[in-house]
Amino acid sequence: MGGQIVVAVDGSAPATAAVEWAAADAARRGLDLRIVHVRGPGGTDDPARALATAAALAVQAGRTGQAGRAGQAGQTRPVGVTTEALAGNVVDTLVAESLAADSLVLGARGLGGFTGMQAGSVSVAVAGHAAAPVVVVRTPPQGRHDRVVVGFDGSGHARTAMEYAVEQARARRARLHVVSAWQIPVSSPYAAAYGSLIEVMQDADRQAHGHVVPWRQANPDLVISEEQPCEHPVSALVRAAGTADLVVVGARGLGGFAAAVLGSVGHGVLHHAACPVAVVRPRF
Repeated sequence: MGGQIVVAVDGSAPATAAVEWAAADAARRGLDLRIVHVRGPGGTDDPARALATAAALAVQAGRTGQAGRAGQAGQTRPVGVTTEALAGNVVDTLVAESLAADSLVLGARGLGGFTGMQAGSVSVAVAGHAAAPVVVVRTPPQGRHDRVVVGFDGSGHARTAMEYAVEQARARRARLHVVSAWQIPVSSPYAAAYGSLIEVMQDADRQAHGHVVPWRQANPDLVISEEQPCEHPVSALVRAAGTADLVVVGARGLGGFAAAVLGSVGHGVLHHAACPVAVVRPRF
């Protein structure tokens, strides 16, 4: 992935956390940072102030990220930071920004959000339509776990998510944990199809493990662990998120509907995971 990381700000606390995350990610991966403020129709907020504050924070966070990578090859120049105030529909404008971006970073809920929602309507809508990976950040990091979690079911969207997760784990020098959750089909009597629940579990484990083997072989420099819980994917990923620095999911998996721009798993993880969540879709 190339280009620059784009982060959207509006002066809210989640947006501030998004800037810190984006600047640190740019420092780790040798990318520049573009900070945008989108004023919708009738907006009354002050973009100049929000952008100036975010730019100063990004420079500091980028320096911290550089210091943390001291001694690692290929990462010497400071993060370049640019800002721009934009006008228009917030979702449409941010989706347009994603076309040339490496990734797009948002706060989980902006100033217009509802306090009862973990992820705001803007972040969910953008995650469902953006061309680039969308990272939704809720709060500043509370320590490091040195672990990236990715949901994987073998689908095309999941493979693209895995590629992003591998890149993130390598840049962070972190472990990669692959969650391949599965459930017994309600409409299929497993006893008739497989003979026993044990056979169902063994078959699911074999298939899930088989999906991971090529990734482990292709990335010998990474520590890749895996689990195949008999559990709803959202529950499994949210649980794994408790000890992760980032959770990566595909925009839609094998169980998604073709008309759904953001699958139920991505939607559920966005709303309930405590750590930053990256929603990744194949680029067409």
